[in-house]
Amino acid sequence: MFPTKYNEILSLIDKIDPLKYCSTRNYIDGAVTKLSPYISRGVISTKQVWMAVIAKGYDKNQIQLLLKELCWRDYFQQVWMAKNNEIDTDLKSEQLKISSYNISSAILNDNTQINAIDDAIKILKETGYMHNHLRMYLASISCNIAQNHWYTPAKWMYYYLLDADWSSNALSWQWVAGSFSSKKYYANQENINKYCYTNQTKTFLDVSYNDIENIEIPSILEPNEAFILETKLPINTPIVIDKNIPTTIYNFYNLDCNWLSNIEANRVLLLEPSFFKKYPVCEQTIEFVLNLAKNMVDIKIFVGEFFELQNLLDQTTVYYKEHPTTKHYIGVEHKREWLFEKVNGYYPSFTGYWKQCEKYL
Repeated sequence: MFPTKYNEILSLIDKIDPLKYCSTRNYIDGAVTKLSPYISRGVISTKQVWMAVIAKGYDKNQIQLLLKELCWRDYFQQVWMAKNNEIDTDLKSEQLKISSYNISSAILNDNTQINAIDDAIKILKETGYMHNHLRMYLASISCNIAQNHWYTPAKWMYYYLLDADWSSNALSWQWVAGSFSSKKYYANQENINKYCYTNQTKTFLDVSYNDIENIEIPSILEPNEAFILETKLPINTPIVIDKNIPTTIYNFYNLDCNWLSNIEANRVLLLEPSFFKKYPVCEQTIEFVLNLAKNMVDIKIFVGEFFELQNLLDQTTVYYKEHPTTKHYIGVEHKREWLFEKVNGYYPSFTGYWKQCEKYL
């Protein structure tokens, strides 16, 4: 479903139909780009996608919705850069009406009895993908109907996603739950039926928007449970480092095969157990990462902490890319490619961030 060879990824960018995207993206069969796994893994950048689309001569005003969606990814990353671990907690305001800090068993077992949601959960587990609209629906059911605190369900979803981006995932869940927005997001059965082509009735969501905020927790969603998520990393094997050349470090969020590709270097994919203990992902996602890493010539896999790799590198010059998860790295930091590099820092809302971006359009 998601190719991993770089030339195939470039072909996906080339196939984007931005006009169709803007008109159909909310439907489950809409012309979405499905580039999020590659953007999240740092294979391509948001700016790279936008420049490729603009190069075809589209009117920027006609396809501004695509630009905004790319900007949302940069925005969430900027919030993570500024707030660090604070995004693991209610960022702007406390989530209201919490009955559990676990997750509804019905969600874990894809048995919410909302057909479109249950099908989407099954597809997520099988493929690592879930349409963005369905993510919002699921988050709304979990946080606002079942009244689960957002953090645990967000980690559960992140675990399965090929595009696992903790900032985008956590802050989107917070946006739905009302802890990173001015109000909670709700979707009723009519809305789900429209965009998912279902015809369900008489479900717990088959109510008006005037009534949905006040419904009792449905019995199917009441049982909840904790769960254990573990990452199966490759077995660490010794790597050979040439100490006469520099070392470029890749990781879960940087798999850019073009980065410093013109220099001779030790190319090391660093997989830190401590990172994956904090942000666990499933075996399918790790396999996806390892396959993407093959786009780098002579890549070496190092499973261990940065300080352990540093000891191995001795005095070798180390290059790495800017990211919230690399702040403990020591070496020469390279800036990432942002859509609008002059717009950075924390903005309490996307609207404020977007207004600054508009100045550079």
